[in-house]
Amino acid sequence: MSIYEEVEFEDLDYDPKTQIYSYPCPCGDKFSISLEALWDGEDIATCPSCTLRIEIIYDEEDLPPLRHDDDDYDEDENGNAGKDDDLKLGGGGSDDGEEKKSDNENDEIDEGLSVVARKSLSVH
Repeated sequence: MSIYEEVEFEDLDYDPKTQIYSYPCPCGDKFSISLEALWDGEDIATCPSCTLRIEIIYDEEDLPPLRHDDDDYDEDENGNAGKDDDLKLGGGGSDDGEEKKSDNENDEIDEGLSVVARKSLSVH
């Protein structure tokens, strides 16, 4: 089958939750290819609604690391992705003389920061 278009990797949209890259198809649907397929060396994205296919131009070093299903993945309200442990506040040991905050205290801090962020965004 022939290739409809060559598309640069940077032009693809990425969904970090599903680890799927997509690109608009002229038929109205989207070409898609998984991050895992790209890591496996595949470079052809297909459209589920028509017969068109695109070739993805990329270098493996440009790919984000492949996340496995058992990884503790989370995305905050700003769309920043990371592991759950990386998002907690009040971490660190007792080296600085402070006690480590419990999860409930961290939740209260997170909620307070969210309120402050929303208020500051609505002021501007």
